[in-house]
Amino acid sequence: MTRTTAAPRTKAERIDVYEEVTNQIIAMLEAGTRPWSPRWASGAASLPLRHEGTAYRGVNVLLLWSASMTRGYTNPYWMTYRQASELGGQVRKGEKGNLVVHAGSFTPKDEEIGQDGAGEGEDRARSYLKKYVVFNVEQIDGLDMTKYPVPRVEVKNRDQRDLELEAAFARYGVHYSEGGNSACYNPVADSIRMPAFADFVSGNAFYATLAHEGIHATGHQSRLNRETLYDYGKSTAIRAAEELIAEVGAAMLCAQLGMEPTERDDHAAYIASWLTALRNDKRAIFRAATAAQAASEFILARMAKPDIARAA
Repeated sequence: MTRTTAAPRTKAERIDVYEEVTNQIIAMLEAGTRPWSPRWASGAASLPLRHEGTAYRGVNVLLLWSASMTRGYTNPYWMTYRQASELGGQVRKGEKGNLVVHAGSFTPKDEEIGQDGAGEGEDRARSYLKKYVVFNVEQIDGLDMTKYPVPRVEVKNRDQRDLELEAAFARYGVHYSEGGNSACYNPVADSIRMPAFADFVSGNAFYATLAHEGIHATGHQSRLNRETLYDYGKSTAIRAAEELIAEVGAAMLCAQLGMEPTERDDHAAYIASWLTALRNDKRAIFRAATAAQAASEFILARMAKPDIARAA
């Protein structure tokens, strides 16, 4: 029996997933939009959700925020074409899907391991990144939309202090004080310095900026011990990497605290460095998103209200 071989895949078919994701982020930055700066006006400031209600993580948050901002979606729910069909829905003709990725690992079969034994034991596990396409529920007809509600935006009057947020940041445990002209985190003193509350254009801007500095503080050696924090002063590239983690992490944190993230005007100078980093390293945005996710989850875990002990 004659054995046939598959035709070689073209270059277009072999597009690297890391490169594809990175190029999408680069395109938004070049267009003047930061994918980690969603606005309530677009309905994108909440975390994007899978069809069953769990939140997306890491770089997928940025990819779906990007889609919501550019296409005007207000609903945070997303699903694959097959999931939509199984739930009784139909993606409308002509609708364009949105890229997301899934990371995992696998163990090669014995025949896939080199004759020299390379890959045996723990080293046999290999990681992979797979892309797939999802659609926002606003692109789908026939769904029971009572199961996919648009979050109600609770607009708080933050001209005054938000005592609930104040208490949450207090539980985080990093001391902050007000005074001076700029916001910053001091890793030596392990404390945050903020301008006075009244100096901000809104209470939201104050707490969003505090969230940004709080993300920096997660890099302290007593917490996540992040290298980019401790090497911050060594180069512009390292500073840009740490600021990218802080911006993305603050956006993720704000989304779960009911706030819009605030773009720092003084970070406009980092955009060129971010673009350079992304063009030179197709995995840079993945590392930043992963670090940002870890930082935001670290803070949220400590902000959680302690259990109230029941009386015996």
